[in-house]
Amino acid sequence: MAGRIVCVAEKPSIAKAVAGHLGGGDRQSRNKYVKNYEFTYNFPAPWGQCSAVMTSVLGHTVEWDFPDQYRGWNSCPPSSLFDAPTQQVIKERKDVASNIQSLARGARALFIWTDCDREGEYIGTEIRDIAFEVNPNLEVKRAKFSNIERSHILQAAQRPVPLDNRQAAAVAARIELDLRIGAAFTRWQTLSLKGIGGLEDRVISYGSCQFPTLGFVVDRYKRVKNFVPEPFWSIRVMHRKDDVNVNFSWDRNRLFDRMITTTLFERCLMARTARVTAVATKPTKKWKPLPLTTVELQKLGTRFLGLNSKQVMEIAEKLYNNGFISYPRTETDQFDRAMDLRALVEKQTVSNDWGQFATGLMNGGFSQPRNGSHNDQAHPPIHPICYVAPEVLNQNEKRVYEFVVRRFLACCSEDAVGQTTTVNMAYGDEGFHANGLMVIARNYLDVYPYDKWESSQQLPRFVQGETFVPTEATMTDGKTSAPGYLTEPELIALMDINGIGTDATMADHIAKIKEREYVFTVPRGHAAGGGGGGGEEVDAPVGRGRGRGRGRGRGGGRGGAAAGRGGGGGGMEVFVPSSLGMALVEAYDAIGFENSVSKPFLRKEMEEKMKKICEGTVTRNDVVHECIDQYRDMFIRATQQTDVLKRKAREYMTG
Repeated sequence: MAGRIVCVAEKPSIAKAVAGHLGGGDRQSRNKYVKNYEFTYNFPAPWGQCSAVMTSVLGHTVEWDFPDQYRGWNSCPPSSLFDAPTQQVIKERKDVASNIQSLARGARALFIWTDCDREGEYIGTEIRDIAFEVNPNLEVKRAKFSNIERSHILQAAQRPVPLDNRQAAAVAARIELDLRIGAAFTRWQTLSLKGIGGLEDRVISYGSCQFPTLGFVVDRYKRVKNFVPEPFWSIRVMHRKDDVNVNFSWDRNRLFDRMITTTLFERCLMARTARVTAVATKPTKKWKPLPLTTVELQKLGTRFLGLNSKQVMEIAEKLYNNGFISYPRTETDQFDRAMDLRALVEKQTVSNDWGQFATGLMNGGFSQPRNGSHNDQAHPPIHPICYVAPEVLNQNEKRVYEFVVRRFLACCSEDAVGQTTTVNMAYGDEGFHANGLMVIARNYLDVYPYDKWESSQQLPRFVQGETFVPTEATMTDGKTSAPGYLTEPELIALMDINGIGTDATMADHIAKIKEREYVFTVPRGHAAGGGGGGGEEVDAPVGRGRGRGRGRGRGGGRGGAAAGRGGGGGGMEVFVPSSLGMALVEAYDAIGFENSVSKPFLRKEMEEKMKKICEGTVTRNDVVHECIDQYRDMFIRATQQTDVLKRKAREYMTG
């Protein structure tokens, strides 16, 4: 073993794939899920040709916790957890840590092969520190890769870089803050609400990302429930010409005063004739989609694939681990010009479903993808690595893989091309308009059915100055409709805009508030206002499940148990808060925080500080102290008004 290089991946599937490319065999380690792959490889200088072993961890190996004297529910006042000592311990993965240490003894260097994001950097430091316990002289490098294609892995092995300690420090800050803040609020909430409305044995968990997510659901729910329809009136004009019924829309759209609308309508009728004031025909385009990011994958996956965001991310992770797509956690929506995108397109030409379109791209139809405004400097947009035959995948995997492929091919195609015609006309003193669209070249739309752009009925020929007596003119009435309850794509968009969680953890936060029964999902058609009105009224359901946990807030890291039970439905379901969810949000809002913990502002500010740690403009300790002071102040103010929390709980939980 002397002088060998130890390589450690974040998960067994990546270790197996990387070892396969570098030339490794295998033998079992002490953990039944982890294998050690032994091989010889020609590493870059100064190592050269030498023996190596590839192994893995199972996500996080180290846990953060309080010492035993602080872990009991009544061991200390909840407020003391903001300052209590913390410790890092290995509880459930001792055999994984032992395996790393046995390989590190006498080793020459340690290569980290964790995922190239913040969490991966932090897991890399966990691995490094475990190895340093037995071999502090190890040279540590990290391999940067965004997919497990052979050429990409070989390139990563030849160009190792140092671990990014700033990114790791940002994750460490987030873990410590989530532990302290979550533990303090969770214990206070749980102990305060014992005995109210069946909450005797329930843990009322708090998370600084989950509560703003819950707040979005409650805010929309209240908007729907409190909505008062308002009547409006409009004028509609139809004229039949060349056997085509042309509907003209009123330039004012609608007015909320019946008398004024009636007066304007009567003036139109008195004028009798209408006059065409302008006719404009011009080319138009429907832009092809931007390269695919994690947030867009989750939003569109829930809208079009019948899956929720948690399922979409789990499937994308599996496709990545199998080498079928690139790394699915990325904020980047622009492809590097150096990437050989045509080679990736060519691999899809064998498909029976989109192979003909891919062939067309190879035969002159290829167009460089558009550039978005985001680049995380770590990973390219999500794209297919190879063609995968349908029989290799299950039904849901096929949906996600097909979406990724079609999105990529659409990015490499041309914009759709059309022609619009707008006819403006005056009827009395009022202006009206009619629009027509003719799609001339569908281009990317032929491979990307998730976008719709259809030709409308072509307008007959109108000439500026032409006059006519409208075939029909009517005054219509209606009422404004309530907004719909939040769909998952809308909720993800709100989280993204407000900086709640990262692109990789949003699905976990949504799943967590469902698991805790702070919200429920119902079919869209069963919710009042869902999708633009109609349907049944939905009252906030009472949560009946028992809580789980030990009163500690946990960050949404990797390597733990799957969060959430919320199965399918995705974009066809909407979120409604439970009675408990309503009580918690209304209680914090009623306490009168300028920055209620159910609002996104504090967490968004925390996320911005994490970015500054990565940039090196602030330190981890600075951020932890600042955020602890902010949340401690909120905690003190909340505990001074415990009666508000109890009153809201009684109101909603006991009726």
